[in-house]
Amino acid sequence: MPISHLQKLLDEVAASHYPNAPATLEQIAAFEASAGWRLDDELRAFYLRTNGACLFEPQPEQTFRILGLHEIQPVRVAKPRQEESAGAASWWTLVYLQDSDYNLVDVARPAPYPILDAYHETYPQQVVEIASSFAVWLERTLRSGNQLWWLPAD
Repeated sequence: MPISHLQKLLDEVAASHYPNAPATLEQIAAFEASAGWRLDDELRAFYLRTNGACLFEPQPEQTFRILGLHEIQPVRVAKPRQEESAGAASWWTLVYLQDSDYNLVDVARPAPYPILDAYHETYPQQVVEIASSFAVWLERTLRSGNQLWWLPAD
């Protein structure tokens, strides 16, 4: 997705949702040094615009909370399991969906990084790619009407 289209989505988040203050270049550099991976261009653009955001509703009512840089962590830390192989080491939390559910970013793949769904009752056995990039995820989410658009309809 072109960065110009992503900028329009970020404008929408800023105007109609609940964004945090932007991350600084220093915060981004500190996050990347600590995490051991670099934000792709789409995530970098997002965090330079807002260091996390609630979509549709403010906290604590929100369904979608894109985590601030200080909240992103390996999914193995966020969703600990007794099995040592509970999820790939390259899966990091990105979006909190309530009740220990997350959308993840897979940083082992080439940029732009895909977004995965990690439903708490089926994790780590069933983790599925739901968007080819953050921009695709953001557009689908903004058009969803506050619904978990990747889940099958009842």
